[in-house]
Amino acid sequence: MKNQNCLENYTQEYLDDILVRIAHHSSAIEGNTISLADTISIILYETIPGRASKREFYEIENHKGAFEYVLACVLEHKPLDSEIIRGIHRKLTDRLQDDLGNLQKLNQWADNLNYRLEAATSEESKIKAILEAHIEFEKIHPFSDGNGPTGRMLMIYSFLSQGIAPVTIDKNNKSDYIRYLNEENVQEFYEFAKLIVEAEQIRGVRFSNKRLSQIDV
Repeated sequence: MKNQNCLENYTQEYLDDILVRIAHHSSAIEGNTISLADTISIILYETIPGRASKREFYEIENHKGAFEYVLACVLEHKPLDSEIIRGIHRKLTDRLQDDLGNLQKLNQWADNLNYRLEAATSEESKIKAILEAHIEFEKIHPFSDGNGPTGRMLMIYSFLSQGIAPVTIDKNNKSDYIRYLNEENVQEFYEFAKLIVEAEQIRGVRFSNKRLSQIDV
């Protein structure tokens, strides 16, 4: 894993697709009202919807810098640590707040996740380690604000770094997602996430096939 490009199977179009969906759905879970169509315009075409508030616009736009930072760290095989966590949070909350978070909690959380991923012997155990860590992250609440979007972006980072199709939480699944967190129900969270991973694998292949067909033409 350390010597290979964990992103080599993903086209740029698919990565853009992940970015748009994580920006829209993760922000919507937090109450952002910007539509998916306007999210696409903001992320891919750098346009500003006239009816969007400045805060909601930044909540969407900031995902672009955060996701680019995640991809760069994954490509460099950087082990997850407090610096990366704070970097993700800083980019997601740019122009919205300034909070360095609880350094001790961040280090302990990252060390525990890294240890579990190193010890994992199957994809299932890796996914469960990432999901359990996500539950723990939201429980310790290391920042004064922005913990939800940061935690979900950290899930994206962890899945991609392990060569597993990423889990994005659809806003329509918010109630189930919140229940998994509140009940700390790792098994149900895993069963829910596994379906997403399988769907993402198919989605990624479709983007790859689309690119190949365009090349053939």
